[in-house]
Amino acid sequence: MTYKIDNLSIKELQKFIIDLNEKPFRAKQLYKWIYQKGITSFEEMTDLPLNFRDKLSDIFEFTKITPIEQLLSKLDGSIKVLFELEDKNYIESVLMFDGERVTACVSTQVGCRMGCKFCNTAKIGLIRNLTSGEIIRQIIYLKDLARQNNKLLSNIVFMGMGEPLDNYENLTNSLDIILDEDGLNFSHRKVTVSTCGIIDKLYTLSKNYKVNIAISLNASSNKIRSKLMPINKKFNIEEIIKSIKNLPIPKRKRITIEYVLIDGINNTKRDANLLVKLLKGLPVKVNLIVYNKIKDSQFNPPDLNYALNFQKTLINNGVATFIRKSFGQDIEAACGQLYAKYYKERGLWKRSNLTQEIKQ
Repeated sequence: MTYKIDNLSIKELQKFIIDLNEKPFRAKQLYKWIYQKGITSFEEMTDLPLNFRDKLSDIFEFTKITPIEQLLSKLDGSIKVLFELEDKNYIESVLMFDGERVTACVSTQVGCRMGCKFCNTAKIGLIRNLTSGEIIRQIIYLKDLARQNNKLLSNIVFMGMGEPLDNYENLTNSLDIILDEDGLNFSHRKVTVSTCGIIDKLYTLSKNYKVNIAISLNASSNKIRSKLMPINKKFNIEEIIKSIKNLPIPKRKRITIEYVLIDGINNTKRDANLLVKLLKGLPVKVNLIVYNKIKDSQFNPPDLNYALNFQKTLINNGVATFIRKSFGQDIEAACGQLYAKYYKERGLWKRSNLTQEIKQ
């Protein structure tokens, strides 16, 4: 039986090493070869004894994800990648350039079961969770892609396909590797986990990791949020606000509230004022995201003036608010768009459009 070496934590790897009658420090050497140097062949790990490399080859193999389509945005230089997994499933990742800030947006699941009505990934449904190795391989690939563009990957956001906290074990296994100085060696300040609001897992994550947290709110009333996001029926707005007050947030850190502005749904002056009442005085900042139009969707982005006025209302009432720059609008960079395009072009897209009409 072989194991995927890049699915293992440092402690798990050390146990394997000890069972092979090797010294525990070999685990750190392996970690550096795999994650810092990006090596996927034991033969190339030249500072390891040959007999040890032979043992490793007999027991371990590396996770493989294969890029099968790569789109470059002419608008902002962002790059979207469609990966084929070993079981012939597919996921998407995006590399975004914003000055010296270079961000990898990675997926945690094939599809998603949260059912958010404005999200293309919701139409796929949940096919399966990604392993920690599959999560990490996306980052390593995008890190190399950034280097090819003479840039260094600086930030990681878990905002791709899937709900990260719905794949909690593999998410945290990957975080251990990302934050380990012998692994990918990223600061917790440069890593953001976005969630639609799975509060119990959010508490657990916050107690054990200092990474940045982003919560998708997208409405200022439970009536609208429940229609946009079915998760609200389990974890409603009041629960989210309560969690923000009680989470162990380090000083000078703020939780990001993500709010997708959809024309005629959640972008009115009234919505902005209700949002002020919810958030004022909390350690948060708001990222307004103008809806990225999806083909065949009935939803539409609002005029930019609506976004600016919405932002102005929040800022004038003491809520730090930013309009998030949209990347890759010419390369179908919204989650699930490239996946859907690939399947439709090959006649494989059989899942129904789950979007339903929403009225206030």
